[in-house]
Amino acid sequence: MRLLADLHTHTIASGHAYSTYTELAQAARAKGLQLIAVTDHGPSVPQGAHPWYFWNAKAVPSVLDGVRILKGCEANPALDTENGIDLPDELLRLLDIVAVGFHPLTGFDDRDRAKNTEALLRVIANPYVDMITHPGNEHEFPLDLEAVVDAAATHNVILELNDHSFAPTSARSGSCAREREFAEASLAAGVPLAVGSDAHYALAVGRFDAACAVAEEIGIGPERLVNRDARTVLDHLQSKRERPRLDVGGEWSWPRDDAGRLPEGEV
Repeated sequence: MRLLADLHTHTIASGHAYSTYTELAQAARAKGLQLIAVTDHGPSVPQGAHPWYFWNAKAVPSVLDGVRILKGCEANPALDTENGIDLPDELLRLLDIVAVGFHPLTGFDDRDRAKNTEALLRVIANPYVDMITHPGNEHEFPLDLEAVVDAAATHNVILELNDHSFAPTSARSGSCAREREFAEASLAAGVPLAVGSDAHYALAVGRFDAACAVAEEIGIGPERLVNRDARTVLDHLQSKRERPRLDVGGEWSWPRDDAGRLPEGEV
């Protein structure tokens, strides 16, 4: 299965990732991707990005060396904010894509299924939320699968099949069977689906092999995946609401020689 967009990547602004926007875009171009979403962690994750970082994302090119860049976030459910998310609605509205997922040390470490589900249902109902990341993390953040899938179907919110959840080194690897169950239920319910790399280093951008193998096993073809190409991603997002900064950063590219190579010394 060939997918041309990656909707879940991180830069050094996430605090525990190791590449820049430019490096992610270069890696995406080298792999033939048309689009990436940079979804840095919200502020409740230890060392996550400050809200000002997201406010100023308009400074980043919207197309970088031929790769469409969606400037977004991977925010977190929150217990103490007006909208139940660790970034305010007036900021979420400006972002190109809004993902939300559970992470350690953000107020949900007690493995309370009812509490987690209630918090996530509120998140899914928020009109600025586009995608829920790694929903199958049963080991750390158990959820009521049926309630979450039904809500995602109602609100046209993407549920992710996260490639990193199937990596032996992942803290979520013990819950990979649940990640698969979410994908199966989402397929049956007609929920939008996406495969994400969850790349925390540039070379992992567009790494989908494990998740794509699972998707193919359970009958999820590329026609059911929002991230099959850039046009499908943009059509889905723009059908949900206005994206006021989608093209604000403009197009940037580096000069190349006749063979398409960067001049010596260029990044």
